[in-house]
Amino acid sequence: MFQIGDTAPDFELLNDEGQPTKLSDLRGRRVVLFFYPKADTPGCTTQACGLRDNFPLFQEHNATVLGVSPDSVADLAKWRTKQNLPYNLLSDPEHSTAEAYGVWGEKSMYGKTYFGIIRSHFVIAADGTFEDVQVKVSPQDSIARAVKVAAGV
Repeated sequence: MFQIGDTAPDFELLNDEGQPTKLSDLRGRRVVLFFYPKADTPGCTTQACGLRDNFPLFQEHNATVLGVSPDSVADLAKWRTKQNLPYNLLSDPEHSTAEAYGVWGEKSMYGKTYFGIIRSHFVIAADGTFEDVQVKVSPQDSIARAVKVAAGV
């Protein structure tokens, strides 16, 4: 598991507009990177919309927000429009980025086990190092903790 001060793994994924997004291209800015299981589900919507509602605070502190899930680019575009999200969502269908961040793992629901995204967020400093690492975090806690670290509120 990553620690505060470790360098965040670089990645390149397609965003909801079909454009490549590379973490290293955002150096010089703080990044709130959140991983969620599936677009347009209740917990994921709570997390995404909470970050949306605090987006002006992130911008004031030279931060951007990126969401990552295994959903297709088309599904992400639809959800982003539906929820009026001011930030990009990234498609990780092979879950390579989720694996690199240690948030692809075994989960269980109704007695069945399966592999999927473990809800998490990371605040990455302008120099590319971790300022906050939250794995297995609830949607509400993710919002509050990301705002506290990235926006100083």
